[in-house]
Amino acid sequence: MAKNILDLSDATFDETIGSADTPVLVDFWAEWCGPCHMIAPVLEEIATEQAGKIRIAKVNVDDNPTTAQRFNVMSIPTLLVFTPGDSSAEVKRLVGAKGKGQLLQELAEYVG
Repeated sequence: MAKNILDLSDATFDETIGSADTPVLVDFWAEWCGPCHMIAPVLEEIATEQAGKIRIAKVNVDDNPTTAQRFNVMSIPTLLVFTPGDSSAEVKRLVGAKGKGQLLQELAEYVG
């Protein structure tokens, strides 16, 4: 896991998102998911380039099914954006692998 990306679990999700001081983009993924592996380097680049503006975190849906079910994650990758300090509701949902340009465009209101 890249040093700029948080690895979240069912146990750490609420505390980590709840204590964030920037928006958090959470990537719901699985080891066996091809598109998840395609988007991973893009998320690492964004985590590095947008440090201080947005945090990137990952939740492995196989290891943490409770959090995935809580947010009705039906297909992966699913990217959810949470506002600082609020782990109860996402403010944006992106489903499927996207290129860096498209992702940044979709996230512009949070990293601008």
